[in-house]
Amino acid sequence: MIRFLLKRLIGLLFVVVGVTLITFFMGHFAPGDPIRVLLGDHPNAVLEAQLKHQYGLDLPLYQQYLNYMGHLIRLDFGLSFRSINRPVWDILKDGVPVSLELGLWGLFLQLLLGIPLGVASALRANTWIDTFNMGLALVLYAIPVFIVGVLFQLLIIWMDKQTGLHWPVTQWGTPWQYTWQDIQYKLAPILVYTAAGMAYYARLARTSMLEVLRQDYIRAARAKGLLENAIVYRHAFRNALIPLVTVLGVSVGFLVTGAFFTEKIFNLPGIANLTLEAIDSLDYPVLQATTVMLACSVVLGNLISDILYTVVDPRIRAE
Repeated sequence: MIRFLLKRLIGLLFVVVGVTLITFFMGHFAPGDPIRVLLGDHPNAVLEAQLKHQYGLDLPLYQQYLNYMGHLIRLDFGLSFRSINRPVWDILKDGVPVSLELGLWGLFLQLLLGIPLGVASALRANTWIDTFNMGLALVLYAIPVFIVGVLFQLLIIWMDKQTGLHWPVTQWGTPWQYTWQDIQYKLAPILVYTAAGMAYYARLARTSMLEVLRQDYIRAARAKGLLENAIVYRHAFRNALIPLVTVLGVSVGFLVTGAFFTEKIFNLPGIANLTLEAIDSLDYPVLQATTVMLACSVVLGNLISDILYTVVDPRIRAE
């Protein structure tokens, strides 16, 4: 097991280094000069040279990358181009908890609602229950998130007018606090973020479960007279989890940066707005930081998937 994890970690480390290399050079060769954008309509050659020296942009390109990696190892994402002398992490630190909280609750509800829905449809395949569940899942998965979000906001406004509750349609509340007021802010974005993912997990769980239930060893178990619950949940469900574990790894990877549309629609103070503002102002250090965070979270999600594979099916081992 330790050898397996070491091999995975080494391979994933190369992935992260490759991502940093690509994002660094894409930022360097991207159109526009962030220093001139920072100076505005009245550039000053002396000040421009001072700022380039301050940010290390007057060094050779390879030296800039080595400096960038040296700071990154110390979890230092550098200084923002938009806000002079302000560390990038100081900009992102308030947005990451919001995005992470939204992603964690959304993923939890996706698994809690989607997988049982898919399993129930598989056990009652081609019945009205299956048709209703998969029809609902197809609708939720087909409608774009920004459409679901806007419709949900309209529903909240209509309910406010009918009941006088004054339920909020934007903002988030205090991260990781769950007073009644905080729940009012957080419930709608979480449900909207959950919708499409829940539908995907439901359809995947149904397909995977149906495939397993048609295997010969399931027929043999039934022929031996095993209880149906033992067949379904002890034998079939465990093997049906393998495709779900793969998707779970990707979902874990996108916890922080996978809810851009939801954050934008509900005007949440997460990293989505910060990233979009960084694009407009050519603030490449912020963009590089969010990209590296995404890469590291995806790598972590894949590692978790690899570990869960060995738990679900011990036959899956790295030699």
